[in-house]
Amino acid sequence: MAAAGARELKDGETVVVGIGLPQVACFLAKATHAPGLTPLLEIGVANMQPKDTPVGLADSRIFYRATCWSGFLDVMGMNLHRGLVDTGFLGALEVDRFGNINTTLSRQGGKVRYFNGSAGGNDVASLAKRVIIIMRHERRKLPVAVSHLTSPGFPGGKSRAESGLRGGGPHRIITDKAVLGFDGETRTARLISVHPGTSFEEVAANTGFPLRRPDDLAETPLPSAEQLRILREEIDPKSVYLGQAI
Repeated sequence: MAAAGARELKDGETVVVGIGLPQVACFLAKATHAPGLTPLLEIGVANMQPKDTPVGLADSRIFYRATCWSGFLDVMGMNLHRGLVDTGFLGALEVDRFGNINTTLSRQGGKVRYFNGSAGGNDVASLAKRVIIIMRHERRKLPVAVSHLTSPGFPGGKSRAESGLRGGGPHRIITDKAVLGFDGETRTARLISVHPGTSFEEVAANTGFPLRRPDDLAETPLPSAEQLRILREEIDPKSVYLGQAI
């Protein structure tokens, strides 16, 4: 997931990045093919070099060697709202077929559980030129429609312009089973690749909305030996986000 996420980021881009796997993927890209990547945290930190796998935006280890530390208004206002952010990299509780994100609540067995909500996610999803979402691949997390629309993708399958949204919208959903993109006409999620060891049937069975098998279905490239070394030794040596399997 981290390698697939890193692969989507381009050298020279400005990226508003969330904590967790988005952070890991961003710094993997910066350490390999995208040294000119400019990461921003919504709290106002820019061009940081996180140390010892920080675990939250208030963890001062994430500020290490930052070139700027200002505030929310600088990143969310002067950068994001002015259209200067190329990519927003977000996690999600749920994502539906139109790329709408829920990070607010879940409904299971008649029970409602509340989570962290939007924070800067709504701004990022609304205004970044493109959005990458990274999450676990489970049927309940990829429903036909989200339980609560926290951050917009293509609401109702409408274009971003029809919805009054300036940003380009969702570009990729990266899961632990596959990589999904979005169809330009229907604006619905479509399968791009499945990870090694995963079949189309397994991906489809764990997705809450219909997926068509493309004729040119690809296999997601494995991370290289150097990418694995950087992940294991430099970015997340304690496996805080990557887990013991890495």
